[in-house]
Amino acid sequence: MTDSILVLNAGSSSLKFSVFAREADALRLRSHGQIEGLTTDSHFVAHDADGAVVAERSFSGAIGHERATGFLLDHYLDTPGTTLRAVGHRVVHGGTEYAAPVRLDAGVIHALEALIPLAPLHQPHNLAPIRVLHERVPDIPQVACFDTAFHRTQPEIAQAFALPPKIERHGVHRYGFHGLSYEFIARRLPEVDAVAARGRTVVLHLGNGASMCALVGGRSVATTMGFTALEGLPMGTRCGSLDPGVVLFMQQQLGLSVSEVEHVLYHESGLLGVSGVSSDMRSLESSDDPRAKRAIDLLVYRIGRELGSLAAAAGGLDAIVFTAGIGENSARLREAVCRQARWIGVELDPAANARQGPRISTDGSGVGVWVIPTDEERMIAQHTDDLVAT
Repeated sequence: MTDSILVLNAGSSSLKFSVFAREADALRLRSHGQIEGLTTDSHFVAHDADGAVVAERSFSGAIGHERATGFLLDHYLDTPGTTLRAVGHRVVHGGTEYAAPVRLDAGVIHALEALIPLAPLHQPHNLAPIRVLHERVPDIPQVACFDTAFHRTQPEIAQAFALPPKIERHGVHRYGFHGLSYEFIARRLPEVDAVAARGRTVVLHLGNGASMCALVGGRSVATTMGFTALEGLPMGTRCGSLDPGVVLFMQQQLGLSVSEVEHVLYHESGLLGVSGVSSDMRSLESSDDPRAKRAIDLLVYRIGRELGSLAAAAGGLDAIVFTAGIGENSARLREAVCRQARWIGVELDPAANARQGPRISTDGSGVGVWVIPTDEERMIAQHTDDLVAT
């Protein structure tokens, strides 16, 4: 029998999963996939480690998070030759209390439910599979891994807003997100660039959600996201940093309700809102619409602004790392960002950039530039394996 770890990442309308098996001293990806359309007509697909489809099923109507979790549980409990050893979960918010992954029990689940007001669009979906598994298979260990935890190493001053204590005591701090991705990159850095690993590195996690993080010696010292996943860079459909006065204007002068403002900021802005074309970088790069170019230009400009800010927070810059969907695949965007960063000594190697690196800067570049694929699911699996082994 092979011990396996199931990793779950529950979103608003999908449940993504990966299965890792322990082989000798390493975790090997065995299967991955998702159940999408949880609120419409649901569809399940599973791939093997090479990407081939190994299982697929469509459902008539919405099955929701609870039924989707039950389906996955039954599917993998019935897999011959495999023992489900533990389940690891991506949980967006750990608040100020959880600075590391934690084994879940009724008390921890209750504490995470209390954090829902800090991440109302994400936390409830993250917790739904946890509750189902806690009720159905209480003897199978569950581990929560937090997007916020990696940033708890930041100086206290970097986590503060200039707000009075009566507001701050309700948990209003800069938390930062995408921590599992940054942690994976921090662990990979010693294998690719020892100088970057022990020095000052800015990592660009550029996907549908996008942020940047300054690392010093592999530890987070500053990041672009703050109290929510809205702050910082423009994203697929999220606005990024915004003068709070704009929110007041939308409510007071345009008459938008709180829920309407929320929908604009989270779902109608960013690359989609500026371009009017798409939230997908591939579509924008292939479009002749000048609004698509403007959306890309705005993202590149904001990356350049944040790069200078994060370099200042780190006390200098030794390396830049591109990761996540856009960062790993868009040579055009990387070239634009590096061209803008020539003032700090970046020299791009166009040929290396075209072939996706891993190193895309010249040998003489004052700042090393890398493309390193991230793997948040593997990070969750590793944390889960470590915790259930103790």
